[in-house]
Amino acid sequence: MKTLFTDVRIFDGTPRAARAGSVLTDGATIARVAYAPDTITPDAATRVIDGAGRTLMPGMVEAHTHVTWASSVEKIYHAFMLPPEEMEVAATRNVRVLLDHGFTSLWSAGALGDGIETRLAAKIAKGEIPGGRLVPSTLERSPEGAEGVETGDVFNGRGPEAMRAFMAYCAAEGVKAVKLVISGESALKPDSHNAIHYTADEMDAAREGARAHGLAISCHAYTDEAVALALRAGARIIYHASYISDATIALLAQHKDTVFYGPGCGVSVAALEASPPPHIDMSHMKSSATERMALESVLVPKMKAAGIRVLIGGDYGFPFNPNGRNARDLAHFVDYFGYTPVEALAAATSLGGQLLGRMWAKSARAGWPICCWSMAIRRRTWRSCRTRIA
Repeated sequence: MKTLFTDVRIFDGTPRAARAGSVLTDGATIARVAYAPDTITPDAATRVIDGAGRTLMPGMVEAHTHVTWASSVEKIYHAFMLPPEEMEVAATRNVRVLLDHGFTSLWSAGALGDGIETRLAAKIAKGEIPGGRLVPSTLERSPEGAEGVETGDVFNGRGPEAMRAFMAYCAAEGVKAVKLVISGESALKPDSHNAIHYTADEMDAAREGARAHGLAISCHAYTDEAVALALRAGARIIYHASYISDATIALLAQHKDTVFYGPGCGVSVAALEASPPPHIDMSHMKSSATERMALESVLVPKMKAAGIRVLIGGDYGFPFNPNGRNARDLAHFVDYFGYTPVEALAAATSLGGQLLGRMWAKSARAGWPICCWSMAIRRRTWRSCRTRIA
């Protein structure tokens, strides 16, 4: 079936202002794009949708998704861990909430329950539940000896062979993006961002296992040493990196064609804004967030200037930072990192598409799939940023 969108402002995912025009789709393919003053004349069988000046754009990519972190704008959970059945219900809600808020693809940065995301991804792909395309992960892997990790099994065993076994397990379970926690987390334990959880041999085994099974690796890494280990593992995306030096920025720039960076600022801003009740102590989290935002306000512009692809996505799913508010990252990139609104939207669309291996910025051309495109009519959470792209 053909559909013609008229009177729309077309944002193609590049750092270029939206332009007035019309778009003709044929099934799941963009058949033609016409920028004003050119027009497209529909035939009798074509459905015509008047965009009334709204924006037609690629769907956004959440590059640091935690759908099993249960809280959303529709339902807040004050318990972080839930029974498996309830967690799966919350995750099913969250993929739909994220789609409702403009995210048509989700790159998982780790789950709280094993197997949940692979089941969700299959259901989404079959059209059984609403949600953006999900690149599933499994439990975030921290090895025995890391904070709070006591026993060694497939998720946290030590040594190269344990890492190879983990990669094989993930592939067999249908996981696509493996999350390795290389650094500690100072928001939970002061100064633990300096902790290093893996050896070089384990990272070599991770790289070999991931390549053997066609898996991508996502890494939680804060320091120079941690980022070097992430690169050694062949990481597809590195999160945070808040404490790295200019030398490591230069090293990342050498790998800019293969690696992506996600600062994860959403949780930091939300922590600073949060006003918890007296029995909830967020002092460690607020202290860490203050330090990280100060560092990242300098770091992220340097990363961008070096040509490193910086993506949105910021640990949404906490009660104070629920899923559904993810598009706040667009404004954070503008307010804290000096991006223009168009650059922020490009990071969320075309650069996110590149993370998934899809050059979505090109999808405004005839013949490209439209499954990632959405009419920006009800996306309230990023309206203030969107109104500045013209």
